[in-house]
Amino acid sequence: MIRVENLHKSFTLHNQGGAVIPVMAGASFSVAPGECVALIGSSGAGKSTLMRMIWGNYLAASGHILVGDTDVAAAEPREILVLRRATLGYVSQFLRVVPRVPTIDVVAEPLRVLGVPAELARARAADLLTRLRIPERLWALSPTTFSGGEQQRVNIARGFAHAYPAMLLDEPTASLDAANRETVLGLIEEAKARGAAIVGIFHDEAARARVADREIDVAAFTPRPA
Repeated sequence: MIRVENLHKSFTLHNQGGAVIPVMAGASFSVAPGECVALIGSSGAGKSTLMRMIWGNYLAASGHILVGDTDVAAAEPREILVLRRATLGYVSQFLRVVPRVPTIDVVAEPLRVLGVPAELARARAADLLTRLRIPERLWALSPTTFSGGEQQRVNIARGFAHAYPAMLLDEPTASLDAANRETVLGLIEEAKARGAAIVGIFHDEAARARVADREIDVAAFTPRPA
């Protein structure tokens, strides 16, 4: 479902005379439906860079990133937007939403854009918000007014609202209490059970050991000096 082939990435420092810094070379791996692969490596090794390349925020220098039938490395922006709408989900560490939109609608939005009726989309959102312990009295409020922990849980609910065939998870259990951590791990296990291919970054070693089927050390893709 997700296949990375001979991926290379460099950054050009335009404010330093156009210096080119290679950050990734020859990255290759695949993730099958129902499998969770954890990216590991020291800080700065390139885990987040690789995740952002799969998501389509960073452009590859060369190589391929296949999510289903779409090569993210070569896709047009409109193709990436279509991919994100129905196929590739992303749970980041930060909630970015339009202000003043009620929380229940923020969570339901990924379903609504796919044509799911409002009643069904809101029912799914309500179930996830309940599981993640966001009090019902807050559902009509904008999550921009919430605490950091509450915003994180709203972001997780939004990310799991639609049954994406492929998912990217960036520290999904970070800073959660034990009960909500358990809920998130359960959501990941449910996604795997229905066949989602997942790439994740988990600094929580116990969480990683529980949900990841294997690990990929991104240090293996660090460019070697000439």
